[in-house]
Amino acid sequence: MAINLQKGQRINIGLSKISIGLGWNPNEGTGYAFDLDASAFMIDGNRLIPAEEFFIFYGNTDSPDGAVHHSGDDPTGGNSDGGDDETITIDLAKVDSRVTEILFVVTIHEALIRKQNYGQVRDSYIRLVDDNSGQEIAKYELGEDFSIETGVEFGRLYKRDGQWKFEASGIGYREDLAFFLAKYFKGQIIK
Repeated sequence: MAINLQKGQRINIGLSKISIGLGWNPNEGTGYAFDLDASAFMIDGNRLIPAEEFFIFYGNTDSPDGAVHHSGDDPTGGNSDGGDDETITIDLAKVDSRVTEILFVVTIHEALIRKQNYGQVRDSYIRLVDDNSGQEIAKYELGEDFSIETGVEFGRLYKRDGQWKFEASGIGYREDLAFFLAKYFKGQIIK
């Protein structure tokens, strides 16, 4: 049976191949289409991305170590009917040795221009699935915790004593994707 996680709750992974499913349902009638984007930030012990290629999103769907793969952008939220909108698959055995943490962030594309925020999005969640069995391991539903935020760190995988663990973060920001890139990457970004 899957574990329903609460904000801040942590679990041991104990698996190598997992999928991170992220889902959401924007409210209708807000005037503009919603485009939510899931990203994975692979960061090192200094809490920085070791190289640009370790930032995984719709424009860079595979990490250079072959450990992380993004399913691609779902610009309308229409990829699912109640299921995952975007998926990130991970083989923890292949993760570059410099990487000690993988953050999963979802931002609203052009939120400022479209005047959109998480108060207009419902049923947001992150879930972990065992890739070998297809069974859901754990799920964290954001609930009604967010209103004015435009970017949310849903969860993170982190390595402690050689073991990978998952934490349901649930940290909201009134920021866009550029904010997270500036926070975790100090090199020049080539677009």
